[in-house]
Amino acid sequence: QVRFVESGGGSVQAGESLRLSCTASEVQYYNMGWFRQTPGKEREGVSCISVSADSSHYADSVKDRFTIVRDNAKGILYLQMNSLKPEDSATYYCATVTTISPCIAYQATYWGQGTQVTVYA
Repeated sequence: QVRFVESGGGSVQAGESLRLSCTASEVQYYNMGWFRQTPGKEREGVSCISVSADSSHYADSVKDRFTIVRDNAKGILYLQMNSLKPEDSATYYCATVTTISPCIAYQATYWGQGTQVTVYA
């Protein structure tokens, strides 16, 4: 069982930035992804990155605003979120994934507990 600890969520104004972190020593062994979910909606893929960080994938809605980064030596996966919009408000989860493209929740295996992001207009 892999347990991820997520942090970095919070409440911000539109246009501001947040950086989410997902920590576990096991991060270094897996393709990883960030997903988000709002009440009543399916969990959607935000971004996924290969284990060696040589390839990544972004949802169209976050391209050019979000950046996924990993530090395998420290066992940390990051999601840098810039120019946040109210529609980015959600609970964000990190997870291990089988493939990075498509970056979709059904092929994720181990999940973190989630961190809440709220963006005010």
